[in-house]
Order: sequence, then structure tokens, then C-alpha cells
Amino acid sequence: MEFVKIIELLSYTIPSIVVGVITYYFFLNHTKTEEKKLKLSLLKENQKDLLPIKLQAYERMTLFIERMNPSKILLRVPSINNDKNAYVQSLISTIEQEFEHNLTQQIYISEKCWSVIIASKNATIQLIKKTADESTSTNAQELREIILKKMVNSTPPSSTALSFLKNEVSNFL
Repeated sequence: MEFVKIIELLSYTIPSIVVGVITYYFFLNHTKTEEKKLKLSLLKENQKDLLPIKLQAYERMTLFIERMNPSKILLRVPSINNDKNAYVQSLISTIEQEFEHNLTQQIYISEKCWSVIIASKNATIQLIKKTADESTSTNAQELREIILKKMVNSTPPSSTALSFLKNEVSNFL
């Protein structure tokens, strides 16, 4: 008689355990799916809010790149006393100030793009310094003309950075 009661008890218990285990895994799977949907929904919402900010950052960096283009900065920054060395320092200082003004934009642009912008800035500064050291100019006006002539024959570093930036923006639009 004992054996029959144990069999009867198992006939009720085993299906209950099986149903319980299946229900547990069903709800676990359902909860994970709902969590993924919620995360995806939040990600989409954040992307929608973040896109205008990212575009604004790329716009500001485009402006920085354009403003440090040697042919444009030479026309925009005048020589105060026509001293060649003071003019070189003024140009470098202007580039550095523009860069510092836009430092916060690195949060919104890719690491690679930021590296390209820094490399372009450094190459532009080196170009100005190297031209000043190599030239036989005696004043700022002559140095300006030499740098401008050099830019006619070569591609400025800012052009490379600008094309990289444009390519990156086109990839996420």
C-alpha cells in the first residue's frame, strides 16, 4: 500500500515540477526579451537626442579646421609690428586658442577623428614654424607671402582632416 501512495504522490508531483520548471524558464526568457526591448527603446531615444549634438560638434570642428587652414589664418591674423618671430607666435597662439575653445567637442566625435584633428593642428603649426626657420624673410609680410606660395603648391594639413571629418559624418547620417 505504501508503494501505491508513493507512486500516486509522484504522479501529482512530477508534472507539477515539470510545469513549474517550464514556467520559470518561460518567464525568465520573457523578462530578458522585455529588458532587451526596453534597452533598445532607450538607445533609440538617446540616439535621437544625441544626433543634433554630435552634428553640432562636427560643425564646430569643421569651423576650427577651416579657421586654422594656413591660407585663411594668414589673411585673418594681421601682423602687429611686422616682426617675423612675433607673427609666428601670434599665428600659433591663435591656432592653440581656437583648439582650446573646442576641446569639449572631443566627447561627441570619434577617437580617430579627434586624433586626425590634433595631427592636422600640429602639422599646421609645424609647417608655420618650419617655413619661418627655413625662409630668408626678414619681416612678417614676407613670411606670409612665402607660406601662401607654399600652400599653392601643396595640400594643407587641414584639407586632410576636413575630408576625414566629412567622411565620418556621412557614415552616420
